[in-house]
Amino acid sequence: MNEPPGEIQNSSPPAARLDLRGTPCPLNFIRSKLALEKLEPGALLRVELDAGEPERMVAEGLRGEGHQLELQRLADGAVALLIHRRGG
Repeated sequence: MNEPPGEIQNSSPPAARLDLRGTPCPLNFIRSKLALEKLEPGALLRVELDAGEPERMVAEGLRGEGHQLELQRLADGAVALLIHRRGG
């Protein structure tokens, strides 16, 4: 990623989790977006993805829609995105 994801100030547990490891682009972005739409504004969604293109595509797409993201590297080489759903 060119820019580091924004820091999430809310330390509450995620309202939902989504494991999209092994899911191809752009399906992982679409599934992430649909899961976010089901959550209340301000809620956290944890999405686990393969590193590389899936990580970049989902992060860039959701950041472009105004959501805040925090990236965590997982021990198995995958990543977890904590996504703070934008308000309104």
